[in-house]
Amino acid sequence: MFLDIYDVIVVGGGHAGIEAASASSNMGSQTLLITTNLQTIGKMSCNPAVGGIAKGQIIREIDALGGFSGMIADSSTIQFRMLNKSKGPAMWSPRAQCDRKLFSYYWKYFLEKNSKLDLYQDTVTSLIIEGGKVKGVQTIFGLKIKGKSVILTNGTFLNGKIYIGKKEINGGRIAEQEVRGITEQLTKNFGFKFGRMKTGTSPRVDGRSLIYEKMKSQNGDKDPKRFSFFYNPKKLKQQKKCYITYTTQKVHDLIRDNFSHSPIYTGSIQGISPRYCPSIEEKVFRFSDKKEHTIFVEPEGWNTVEVYVNGFSTSFPEKIQYQSLKLVPGFEKVKILKPGYAIEYDYFPPEQLKVTLESKIIENLFFAGQINGTTGYEEAAAQGLMAGINVHLKIHKKEPFLLKRNQAYIGVLIDDLVTKGTKEPYRMFTSRAEYRMLLRQDNADERLTHIGYSIGLISEKKMRMLDQKKSKIEKCMSLFQNINFDPKTINPILNAKKSTPICHDKKIGTILSRSEIDIQDIISLPLLMEEIKKNDFSQEILEQVSIRIKYKGYIDREKENAKKLLKLENLKIPNNFDYKSIKSLSSEAKEKLDYYRPISLAQASRISGISPSDLSVLLIHMGR
Repeated sequence: MFLDIYDVIVVGGGHAGIEAASASSNMGSQTLLITTNLQTIGKMSCNPAVGGIAKGQIIREIDALGGFSGMIADSSTIQFRMLNKSKGPAMWSPRAQCDRKLFSYYWKYFLEKNSKLDLYQDTVTSLIIEGGKVKGVQTIFGLKIKGKSVILTNGTFLNGKIYIGKKEINGGRIAEQEVRGITEQLTKNFGFKFGRMKTGTSPRVDGRSLIYEKMKSQNGDKDPKRFSFFYNPKKLKQQKKCYITYTTQKVHDLIRDNFSHSPIYTGSIQGISPRYCPSIEEKVFRFSDKKEHTIFVEPEGWNTVEVYVNGFSTSFPEKIQYQSLKLVPGFEKVKILKPGYAIEYDYFPPEQLKVTLESKIIENLFFAGQINGTTGYEEAAAQGLMAGINVHLKIHKKEPFLLKRNQAYIGVLIDDLVTKGTKEPYRMFTSRAEYRMLLRQDNADERLTHIGYSIGLISEKKMRMLDQKKSKIEKCMSLFQNINFDPKTINPILNAKKSTPICHDKKIGTILSRSEIDIQDIISLPLLMEEIKKNDFSQEILEQVSIRIKYKGYIDREKENAKKLLKLENLKIPNNFDYKSIKSLSSEAKEKLDYYRPISLAQASRISGISPSDLSVLLIHMGR
């Protein structure tokens, strides 16, 4: 049934597991993906959407490195929007509403095409560990499967418990069995720390029962883009509408009157909730001064009446869910198809991991996704990709693959997790990144694709596509910096935009660098239009060039700051460094440095409680 021994065994078929299995197998490792139900591979347990603020940047980074999430999202998109377009390009974030069933279908389709990847349906209940190394897994049916390494991506399934009012049901998802045994083994036998976290989901309703005339229509972009830099599906000519409505004071009053029926407030749930995605009862409690909360009405696919009520996550009893929803404008005749629920599950604090996502306690055991305390498909997929890459490199005795904070949001995510840990479900935001101007969604391929190529996840064809793009950007930059606009041609536009008119000829780039002038304002001028057509510059190329010219000062400043950080990143600390023997280090520094075992002085500097004087002491003892 199985190989004598697999290079990699991935436990779990969620967003972390499928990216991990895809990466390790595509790099050449014989991989087994084992999950409780093969029909729920890549299932969108919560809202049927990919991307969003900072999350869209992560998906584009995954694609640039050779992962699949962006391509799968593009294949199943029913509506696309670029968020934050009114702000600077560092904040632009792509988001796609997806067909839930298609998303899962395409993931399974691409995994099944991989000859280096085996799929198997069973539940892993324990690990085979000998001499401090993982050697395989054991399933609920008693099967023992050997592996050189294991990646745990169990999501919300470890001792998962579902709450709907006073009802408590064991499960990792509604109607799906929880997983027992792994937490108990790792904590009791090997000293792992673990905790409990809570997340939840909203009711699904029958779209035919909603009164859309009472809601605000939310359309997709007129010229929808895509996540993948390399995969070009059919143009999205038709898009599904989403809608926005709001809770009312009557909704809030009903919720307040029924706090005693919510397991969050009765004390049944001990796990920590996500601060940035609270349930509706938490919103009403925490933001008591707010008169309304936004509800996003999101269709679940092309050929279904099912609608996701985003913003109304709840663990109230079904009756109260129904009564409160009926008070929302447009929901007066609502029919609920599936109730919302809360779920509590085990996670392992991620400071127990190396930067590669390998355990510090058991060799060749990796963790990725919600098991590390994160929330969101995108954060999980990013960890899965990095774990899949690093597990392959580890077992083939190659140098690990690490992303720095100035290289990718993925680098920020993993550094935050392993250096700072998390006591609440971790969600990525643009504000977490120091170098937002460098880590834009539009340049993820230029930042990362050459790295994906060097580790074997990016093909020659994709590299040629990137080289052609870079060549066109350079040519367009040169054009903008050398062609002049005369006052007669450009002043009418400058006047219309309330920008100071020019008296002498000015370079296109100089005009474009003005904050009030956009590329679309000048693109139709005959001189520029002729050059654009002649050189076949796409909208993507023009946008890239516009950003580089307009934000050159900010970009240069962040690059300079990143260079300074790189000096500290290059000051590596030996893994066996004896912190306790350094008398001049503070007691707190000794304890934390010995626990976290940072790999560089830069990582040490980001550990809470490590002072500049502690870093100076380390420099001296490292002979610097």
